[in-house]
Amino acid sequence: MKINITSPSVAANSVNLRADNAVAQAYGATSSSQPNAGSAQVALSSASRQLLALQEGGSDINVERVHAIRAAIAAGELKIDPSRIADSLIASAQELLK
Repeated sequence: MKINITSPSVAANSVNLRADNAVAQAYGATSSSQPNAGSAQVALSSASRQLLALQEGGSDINVERVHAIRAAIAAGELKIDPSRIADSLIASAQELLK
């Protein structure tokens, strides 16, 4: 004899809900929307501090520099120094590895 169940039972739904709550509690999630009252101390990398400073500082684009570069490109006078680019990339990678 074959039995076809077309809708999940109420008992199955409550078991799934309890399992979801257990998983959330195991990973430290709470069912309330209030943040934890405890405090934690974190250390930000220099790159993170720079990003925060840029975010708080206002304009992150030097418009005058952008116009100067556009003008140099249009005039065919933009000089690209590959060693300077390489040095900056290496310095950036070293900073990220700290």
